[in-house]
Amino acid sequence: MSTTLDRLIPARRVARAATAERAVAVPWYLYAVAVAAALVNVGVIWDISWHMTIGRDTFWTPAHLCTYLSALVVGVTCGYVALHTTFAGTQTERERSVKFWGFQAPLGAWISVWGSFAMLTSAPFDNWWHNAYGLDVQIISPPHSLLALGMVAIVIGALVWTLAWQNRSVEYANDPEARRRLHQLFAICAGLVVSMAATYVTEYSWRGYQHSSTFYRVAAMAFPAFLVALSRASDMKWSATWATLCYMAVRILMGWILPLFPATAKLGPIFNPMTHMAAMEFPLLLFAPAMAIDLLSRRFGKDASSKRDWTTAPLFGAAFVLALLAVQWPFADFLHSPLARNWLFFADRNFTYNSRPTGLYMTYRYFTRGTDATAGVFAMGMVVAMFYASVASRVGLAWGRWMAKVQR
Repeated sequence: MSTTLDRLIPARRVARAATAERAVAVPWYLYAVAVAAALVNVGVIWDISWHMTIGRDTFWTPAHLCTYLSALVVGVTCGYVALHTTFAGTQTERERSVKFWGFQAPLGAWISVWGSFAMLTSAPFDNWWHNAYGLDVQIISPPHSLLALGMVAIVIGALVWTLAWQNRSVEYANDPEARRRLHQLFAICAGLVVSMAATYVTEYSWRGYQHSSTFYRVAAMAFPAFLVALSRASDMKWSATWATLCYMAVRILMGWILPLFPATAKLGPIFNPMTHMAAMEFPLLLFAPAMAIDLLSRRFGKDASSKRDWTTAPLFGAAFVLALLAVQWPFADFLHSPLARNWLFFADRNFTYNSRPTGLYMTYRYFTRGTDATAGVFAMGMVVAMFYASVASRVGLAWGRWMAKVQR
């Protein structure tokens, strides 16, 4: 009996040691760029809340510093990886890299580092622009456009880098722990990509617009390409669905946390005196169309031929629009009801300092804006939305096919 135990105990120790070694198989820099991508999203949401609550302040606001901190994290991380791979990397590391200007690094690192440079370049340019032309004369200004491209590049770079590791499935065939960690990183990075897409359609996705075809047309242009690509690119089950759930988690947490901090407006006219930071709208219920897309991906196969993609893209487009309509229309009614005026759904915590107390938005009569003139106009708008979603889905199918093959 004792002899048997003596044999088993060392074996167990060896097994635990092997498991611990596998648990750290995912490199630290993947976590670093994922943190940077999260900082981008937190900084953007925080900055929007700052403008809703306080107005235009100095350049050195905490929200701005959080955003640009992400660029510094990416610059240091990707710079280290590029220098290490170029001058001290193994043959395997160099084979998994892309050469640029004599330096070698993974493709995702180059995409992220370009975003970092773009963001840091836009910072002094943006400050000069405001000093020269005033307080946000136009949202789509040259420095803002460069900043937006940089932020998107950081998040997409983190996603592509994670997928490159995930696509080398042979290395993790017998390592379920490392594969689980890669799947978790993919879901987080993918959710942050969806969150960035949602940020850029904020002006068209307020709950008051969710009974209009305009909202569904804009959503059809913004989201299907990402969701379809995410569903096809990863071998993770329900990959698009998990991405949207991560997006919702980020937005809900920010909606709960921001109103906890006191703040007052510094820019007039002030129609609604603020006492705390404003929250953004409750996130869109994108998990429903994402589930429909994941089901279609499983039905038609993630490795379907490119010719077949032309016939399946309209199915993805129609599924996205109809699933979003089924959940978002009634949920918009709920957000306009007193039931949503609480900390959980924070429907009464996203008014801005210049919202009039008797206006349409604060009195929950916002559906009178952004609606279609007749049912026929709405129906035609929805047909157009399905067309947009079909085109976007075709782009997503091609993009997902490419991402599923990335191994560098």
